[in-house]
Order: sequence, then structure tokens, then C-alpha cells
Amino acid sequence: MAGRTLPAVLTIAGSDCSGGAGIQADLKTFTALGVYGESCITAVTAQNTAGVHAVHPVPAGMVRAQLEAVFTDIVPDAVKIGMLGTAEAIRTVADALRAYAPRYTVLDPVMISTSGTRLLDTDASGALMQALMPLVTLITPNLPEAAALTGLPVRTRGDMLAAARTLSAQTGAAVLLKGGHLEDGTSDDLLLDGGEPLWLDAARLQNPNTHGTGCTLSSAVAAYLAQGLPLVEAVRRGKAYITDAIAWGLDLGAGNGPLCHMARIL
Repeated sequence: MAGRTLPAVLTIAGSDCSGGAGIQADLKTFTALGVYGESCITAVTAQNTAGVHAVHPVPAGMVRAQLEAVFTDIVPDAVKIGMLGTAEAIRTVADALRAYAPRYTVLDPVMISTSGTRLLDTDASGALMQALMPLVTLITPNLPEAAALTGLPVRTRGDMLAAARTLSAQTGAAVLLKGGHLEDGTSDDLLLDGGEPLWLDAARLQNPNTHGTGCTLSSAVAAYLAQGLPLVEAVRRGKAYITDAIAWGLDLGAGNGPLCHMARIL
């Protein structure tokens, strides 16, 4: 597209009809951070802040067609990947990454929802690790996802370091391991990018309205990468963005919804 002035970011993820997570959360984050948002929908879900009630995967051929439409016209400066659901979808996305070679790709390995619904087929974890993760810039698992991917217990900061090193060695990607499930009650995140580990410390905010925060963090990092920031700075700003959003939503103090998104846009 000639004459584009805004960086473009593509989100490849599932749709959340409640607007708090998935494609909807990603596009809201892109708008708030001043980048042009594009999307490839991999699944239609019926969900809200209470849980995921139904999942309908989009056929791989349609996922492929969406990716071709985006990459052959409004070429994204960065890609964020969320829920993929099936091994076939994973391989389809991996084929697109190899074919179009985006400069930055942030993968949020969505496996199980907060309410306990499995969002990745049991036979797809191997494809995620072997076919997709070696192609991305950054992987952003939470502690349960890191445990599932590495087979290691991940409950403490020491566990986080061991899991991040294992995941980075297996995939060659940088790892941002999110500490929101730490047993010590903090929300310390760990970035490992081939050098010294970088801890991003934060107190845990007691806001129950955190539906979609993982989606939002990875989308924010992708948006900052698209704007030309180095990885460490993009991660720092992404962490600050979601922390501020949760705090702002806590200050508003109303309702059951994912307040962090509307707070940052308004």
C-alpha cells in the first residue's frame, strides 16, 4: 500500500466475542499505541470474563487465504501470534512466516484459558515447539504454559530462569516468561535474549478484571517493535503498558469487564 505512514502490525489469533482477549484485545492495543492493526482469525470463540463456552476453529485454507491477503498488500512491520488451536493451523502459519519473513514475530503460546478450557489441541504442542517457535523473535509464555512446554516445574524465580533457558535453547528465540502466577505473590517477568537475564519486577495488583492481559502484553511488545524499538525497550514498555492498564482499571473500580483496554483507549 503506497504512502503508508503508520507501522502495521498483524495479529493472528482467535476472536473473543466479549472483546477482552484475542483479536479484539490486540486491535484495541494497536489503536492505543498508534499502529495500524490487521488480523487473521484462527478460531471463533464464545467466551467472556467467566470462561470459554465454545470454540470453532477456522479451516486452515481460510487461515492461509487471510495471511496471503495481508502479506501481499499491507505488509506488516511486526506479527503477533496468539491462539492457533490446531497443528494444521500452526503449520499453516509457519509456512507463511517462512514465505514472507516478517522482521519481528511475537508468539503468545495460548494453550489453556484462565478458566481451564484447553485452547490448543493435545497433539499440537509438538508442532508449536518444532515448526513455529524456531521462526519467531520472542515467545511470551506464562508459568503454566512454560511448564507444559518444557516439562519443568515453574513456580519460583529459580524455576523461571531454568525454564526460560530451556525454552530458548530448544527454539533459538528470546523468551519473556511472565511471572503473574509466582507463588511469592509478585508479578516479576523474566526476559532472556541470549545474554544476561533481565528481571522486570512489579508488585502484583489485586485487580480481578485481568481477562486478556496476556494478549495485550504481547500485542504491545509487537507494536513497539514495529515502531522500531529494540527488543529490550519494547518489552520494558509493553510491561509498563499492561501494568498501568491494570492499575488504571483498578482505580476505575467498576464492573466485571476487562477494564484495562477501555481505560487505555479512553
